[in-house]
This record gives sequence, C-alpha cells and structure tokens, in this order.
Amino acid sequence: MMNAETMIARSEVAATAQAPVLLEVSGLQARYGKVEALHGAALTVRAGQIVTVIGPNGAGKSTLLNAIMGALPVNAAANGRVAWLGHDVASLDVEERVARGLSLVPEKRELFATMTVEDNLQLGAYKRRRNGEANYMDQIDTVYDLFPRLLERRKQAAGTLSGGERQMLAVGRALMAKPQLLMLDEPSLGLAPLITKEILGIIAKLRETGVATLLVEQNARAALQVADYGYVLEMGELVKEGAADALAADPKIVESYLGLAKR
Repeated sequence: MMNAETMIARSEVAATAQAPVLLEVSGLQARYGKVEALHGAALTVRAGQIVTVIGPNGAGKSTLLNAIMGALPVNAAANGRVAWLGHDVASLDVEERVARGLSLVPEKRELFATMTVEDNLQLGAYKRRRNGEANYMDQIDTVYDLFPRLLERRKQAAGTLSGGERQMLAVGRALMAKPQLLMLDEPSLGLAPLITKEILGIIAKLRETGVATLLVEQNARAALQVADYGYVLEMGELVKEGAADALAADPKIVESYLGLAKR
C-alpha cells in the first residue's frame, strides 16, 4: 500500500510528464578537434520537471550541458538542434540563451571569491538589470528562503564559505537570473554525503517555484532519487532513458551505476 508521500511524488511525476516542453535537443554532436565527445544526443525537458543525465567519468555529460548552453571552449565545435520553447537557439550566444530563460551552474562554480555573498547574487541578476528591469533583484528573497545560510553570510566573502555553501551560492546566483531551466553540472562534486543530500533536497524544492532542472550527476543513486526522468550517457551517446524510478530498478543500471548492494 502506497503512503501519502509516495502518492504525492507519483502525482507530481505524472503532472510534469504532461507539462509543456521547454527544451528539446536532437541530433546534438560535439567534438574537440578530431575527437567526437557527443554523438546524436536527444533529450527533452518539460516545465517543472527534474531530468537527470547519469554516466561514468568521460562520458560527455559536461560537454552535453555546455553544448546546450553554447558555452563550449574555443577548440570545440557543436551542431544539431537545440530548441527552446519551440525555437532553435543553437546559433545564439550564451547571454542570449540566459536572457531567454536558460541558466547553467558549471562544475567549477566560478564564484568571485573576494566579493561578498550578496554581491555575487547581484551579479547573477546583472543581465536583467542591464535590460532595464526595475525589479531585477526580485528573486533574492526566494534564494534566501531556499538557502538560509546565504542570508546569514550575506556580508561574508564568498571565498571564506565551505564547499557546500559555495555550491548553494552558485545555485542561488543562477536563480537570480530568473531562469525557467536550471542546468547543474555535478552539484555534489567534492561534498560530504550529508551536504549532498541537503543540496539535492533543495533542488527538489525548486519544483515549487516552477523552475525545471537538468541535472548532470555522477552520483547516480542520489540523482535518480530526486529526478522525474533520466537518461544514461555512455561514450558520448545516450543509450537509455526512462522514468527515474524505472531506471533505478533496472538490473543493468543497478549493477553499472548504483552498486550491487542496491539489489
């Protein structure tokens, strides 16, 4: 018999499965020089949905996010269709994609260490301020509600924060741009298990704000617990997809990514 929490979770998954499509990627390829890092990738993210991409190191997970965001390094090239709200944005630069509602938190977080927490958050809203939005700081209360420790440390230099707090700040800064889709590259990297659980719990709460999440994570067990839908990336190719709970129960996924003890 299902408990109330399980019933609510399943109803949320069903609702997001019918939500409007925000991001649709098809035939996406990326290469570094002659080395192909991504081959024919295709995925979909709907409004309010948490989608995860799992896979081993070197599978191309970070490349996938950077290609979607238009943030590949100069020695890399990408082609394929990246459709946002039905319009192909593959030719747009990073700033234009941010303005349309996409936001990426990279693996290295890239905070300004000598600036305060609050100044870092303000920089997250810089594009909105430059566009003349009078209420460009309207997300700061939402960020502080999600991350109370950032409120406590708002006058503290970012470089003095713990690893978990820096990850919170990186996510909070991205949210200041008021994205419809937040892309996270290995948010648990280098964090203790308890902090990882806290960060992923906060990501789950983002559903309540209406923000969709595309989560790239090597910690497959944690990622599948928080996600609605998942993709498996191996050697640059998406080889499997499905509802997150179905992937978590798949014997091959269990053996390859969740550990034999999961059985």
